[in-house]
Amino acid sequence: MTTEIKRLIRVRVEKGATFKRDGFGKKRQLSDSWRKPRGQHNKQREQKKAKGALPKPGFGSPVAVRGMHPSGFFEVLVTSLKELEGLDPKTQAVRIGATVGTRKRVIIQEQAVSAGLKVLNAHVAKATAKKAPTKKEVTTAESRKKEAKKPAASKKPAEKARKDAAKEKPAAKAEEKKPVAKKAAAKPKAEKAEKAAESAVKKAPAKKTADKPKAEKAAASAEVKPKTASKPKTAKSGVKKNE
Repeated sequence: MTTEIKRLIRVRVEKGATFKRDGFGKKRQLSDSWRKPRGQHNKQREQKKAKGALPKPGFGSPVAVRGMHPSGFFEVLVTSLKELEGLDPKTQAVRIGATVGTRKRVIIQEQAVSAGLKVLNAHVAKATAKKAPTKKEVTTAESRKKEAKKPAASKKPAEKARKDAAKEKPAAKAEEKKPVAKKAAAKPKAEKAEKAAESAVKKAPAKKTADKPKAEKAAASAEVKPKTASKPKTAKSGVKKNE
């Protein structure tokens, strides 16, 4: 930018006026964007001193600087890569359209920078802009890493112990099964002997009680026989009584 262009831009700033619509401060729904007053009794249209200036030929900026960006370049709106062709990096600057997506914006921005063009609304890619982690986040990340490493180191001895235990189990089972089988075989014999002794003890008193009724029956029959013997019996002989 030459010194003359810098001077003209400064003149434009000093000479310029801000035109605001009439009544923008009285009603909330009215903005300060310029609207020409058309009312029959409008004081701004009648150019009353306190009501604000109207746009007139005297307020124009110098022709050499008219429509120029304060940076000293003329803006060119770009929405595709084809529009970058034929632009002069000395006098023109690029403004990427708002409707362009982030992926396409990054491509256009890189192409413009490589061509030597100035990008007025350059955006930093989200992938490159990363916040520095805080102290708490760093400590938590370190603790998580340590915790993740501890189980990995302790897994190997545990796995070895499991394998050793699995190898020892078959031998231990074989050893335990033999005495169990012997005991199981010995137990029934002892139980049978005990049962036989108990049955013998139980049967012995039963015989004595059975003998008592037989003796009593014999005694009773002996007592009954003499009574029947006292009755006179006729001797059986071949001799008749009349004879």
